[in-house]
Amino acid sequence: MQLTPLTDRPDLNLYQQVAERMEAAIQDGTLQPGDRLPSVRKLHRQLSVSISTVLEAYRLLEDRGLIQARPQSGYYVKPTALSSPPEPMPYAPPEQARRVDNSLAFQLMQAIRQPGAVQLGAAVPAMELLPLKSLNRLMGQVLRDDPVQAHSYDVPPGCEPLRQAVARRLMDAGCAIAPDQIVTTNGTFEGVYLSLMAVTQPGDTVAIESPTYYGLLEALESLHLKALELPTNPRDGLCLEALEAVLKRQQVQVCAIVSNFSNPLGSCMDDGKKQQLVALMNRYDKPLIEDDIYGDLHFGPTRPKAIKAFDTEGLVLYCSSYSKTLSPGLRVGWSVAGRYQAQVEQLKWVMNQTTAIAPQLTVAAFLANGGYDRHLRHLRRLYQSHMAKMTQAVCEYFPLQTRLTRPEGGHVLWVELPQEISAMALHKAALERGISIAPGVIFSPSRSYENCLRLNTSSPWTPELEKAMATLGLLIHEQRVNV
Repeated sequence: MQLTPLTDRPDLNLYQQVAERMEAAIQDGTLQPGDRLPSVRKLHRQLSVSISTVLEAYRLLEDRGLIQARPQSGYYVKPTALSSPPEPMPYAPPEQARRVDNSLAFQLMQAIRQPGAVQLGAAVPAMELLPLKSLNRLMGQVLRDDPVQAHSYDVPPGCEPLRQAVARRLMDAGCAIAPDQIVTTNGTFEGVYLSLMAVTQPGDTVAIESPTYYGLLEALESLHLKALELPTNPRDGLCLEALEAVLKRQQVQVCAIVSNFSNPLGSCMDDGKKQQLVALMNRYDKPLIEDDIYGDLHFGPTRPKAIKAFDTEGLVLYCSSYSKTLSPGLRVGWSVAGRYQAQVEQLKWVMNQTTAIAPQLTVAAFLANGGYDRHLRHLRRLYQSHMAKMTQAVCEYFPLQTRLTRPEGGHVLWVELPQEISAMALHKAALERGISIAPGVIFSPSRSYENCLRLNTSSPWTPELEKAMATLGLLIHEQRVNV
């Protein structure tokens, strides 16, 4: 295998370019499963890079689950590197709207978070990967430099330095948003909740993805709203034909979706589909609530655009936060509510007046110091590696009939097990062994997806995680035997 020297790529480090070159050779079949990769010294000569650069590239490919080292022999393409289970097919959900009873999700999520469990159930970032020391230092600086402001009341739309920083960051998502169009919130969920309150009345129907984030279902239940599940493709999201059909019949008041790397599927619409979705909502003059909490966690070279980037009529209510990338506990989020901003601001005031100022100033300071992009690059590389390792573990330990999503960002993986498997029974058996998973039924108001589960892939790969996945595979096998 003869390789030409690398070209100048200012967007990638040298070891990343070497890894990219070798990964391309694996993906296009030049290197087959079980093949030996070029030796470190040979690649060093062919690509005119240092030996340490080649070693770092091979470590990255190992982290992504593509190659493995054999002592005294070299590096080899993993046998399963090219084999991946088929993706789940879009589900045909019930066509009628229904009231939401999400009490089961609350009970399950309480159990999932039990201390000491291997956390594969809750979709939370791995705390050891977040810049907590920097945030703590900046929080202390905020409290020292301006203690009066940090402990004062604020009023909507919220802390101006944070809104300015968010407005600048939203340019990466294709949005030209002024700081005074942004309302700060206690995380993404409050933004979604306020948005629902602003555009609905009790008894209204909300069109949702199927499956959807269980937290959205909790909000719908709390506000006495009905949910209408729509078919959703695991790769590119909501079925627009199905949405148009229910809009024509005037069945829904609003549509609410997670736009980029959705929870739980990991789907992501392309720009063309996002434009079509906005045009569709404009045609029927209906609002769209967009949750874009995972948008910054893309594995590709560029951040996917927000649906809000294509909004021309102010009908998209955009919600996001830094809970998945910086700190879930600081609860720093925001909403860009378009024509509904006045209602969202008023509802924010009535609900809790303000988001705490000290966390807002802390996040604004972190964004201002230039470290966020560097942190994101590191986090995305790790999350991509963790996703690959979890995928490999599913291939190795779960039944051959298993179907699996292929997210290009975020940190959740949707698994469809053989039809006869009960994810609820698996959840209970796994929890008894100190392993938490999220069964599929909590992601549907119709309690569908009984043989599905969502896995959190944010945590670094450890022998403990490997053992947990092997145990899940064994429990699935035992359940099949006993059916």
